Amino acid sequence: MTLTQYFVASSIDGYIADPAGSLDWLTQFQDVPGVGEHYERFLAGVGALAMGAATYEFLLAEQPDAWPYPDHRSWVFTHRELPVVPGADLVLTAADVTEVHTQMVAHAAGKNVWLVGGGELAAQFAARGLIDEIWLGVAPVVLGGGAPVLPHRLAQNLELTDVTRFGAEFVELRYRVPRATSAV
Repeated sequence: MTLTQYFVASSIDGYIADPAGSLDWLTQFQDVPGVGEHYERFLAGVGALAMGAATYEFLLAEQPDAWPYPDHRSWVFTHRELPVVPGADLVLTAADVTEVHTQMVAHAAGKNVWLVGGGELAAQFAARGLIDEIWLGVAPVVLGGGAPVLPHRLAQNLELTDVTRFGAEFVELRYRVPRATSAV
């Protein structure tokens, strides 16, 4: 069964990017034992990706000539023209997430759909009852502001299904999201 998963990391105070849109605060933890292997196992179970325009532009700025997900079709939700990485399997769309989600699940062919980034985009999926799980990595950093994990309230309670500790500093909380429409 295909699951739609919001796999994301945040600061202790719930931000996925600092006020300038940077992830520099997070990259310092990429060498924590087990994190890289955990990410690779997660990615192996993914058949399709979705992200917002800001996440896409961030990835382009980091690696302008190499798409980091060459083996995955990626849907980029945007209302403006964006450059496309040559050879990347990208779909730029302004369509409603419900319509696109159906396409993503079909393309995933039994693997999972990953909401890569963008709390606003994840909130749109959540508001339509389309997120099954939230995998929330928590870094021991307080940013004091920035882009929130989810900028809108979820009407349903989440069920904690797993906690994974990486080294002495990083933890991942895994939640099941009940299939109910939330308020945006």
